[in-house]
Amino acid sequence: MKKTLTAIVLLAVALSCKQANETEVTTLTNVESKKENTMKKVLFVLTSHEDLGDTGEKTGFWVEEFAAPYYLLKDKGVDITLASPKGGQPPIDPKSNTEDAQTPATKRYFADQETQDILAATIKLETVSQEDYDAVFYPGGHGPLWDLAEDKNSIALIESFYAHNKPVAAVCHAPAVFKNTKNEDGSPLVKGKTVTGFTNSEEEAVQLADVVPFLVEDMLKANGAKYEKVADWGEFAVEDGLLITGQNPASSELVAEKLLHKLSL
Repeated sequence: MKKTLTAIVLLAVALSCKQANETEVTTLTNVESKKENTMKKVLFVLTSHEDLGDTGEKTGFWVEEFAAPYYLLKDKGVDITLASPKGGQPPIDPKSNTEDAQTPATKRYFADQETQDILAATIKLETVSQEDYDAVFYPGGHGPLWDLAEDKNSIALIESFYAHNKPVAAVCHAPAVFKNTKNEDGSPLVKGKTVTGFTNSEEEAVQLADVVPFLVEDMLKANGAKYEKVADWGEFAVEDGLLITGQNPASSELVAEKLLHKLSL
């Protein structure tokens, strides 16, 4: 009788432990599932254009304007996907590799083989849908002036993000992507919106005002935007509704900070 009672007690304890373990596993699974469902997803769109007009020199994206936002968002748990019009390795502007262009973010990038490998395998922009992301971010560099400003897939993507109440961020030359984007009523997407971007005087300072297909500042104003800026090379970013824009490379992290805050609301 005593042995029977002991066996019953041991069986009850075992069943209780099993149920507790199953409950713990279920709880952990639910937590992981919830975490996965709440993780924000941001699409980075980079240029595929590498020729600096007819100069015979090369251009592309500016490393700082990719690296600083990328790491700020990644370190906060944001899931980032990289895309470009042609897919694969987007061209890096050689001038952003020079010693005077280096920052903590660029140094981290050049020491980060994993991120370099991810960058070398960007997906083609034509395969992307806004439905899969919470926001889109465009790093600058002169490249976007030639391809992303005119790219039909990019234009449609931005308009779709905006129409679905999702943030669109761009820094330095990347606000060039708003050249042909429209509201549903056919008016320029930036019309009446406060924005910024690479200034005319900054373009003149790098001696490319006569090389680029258009000046970002002039284009934004022509599209009816309320263009704002600070002194050349100063850190400056503005947010107007779903649009977040930065003036120059020094503003790239600030744009990412504003985007992160927007995603957390």
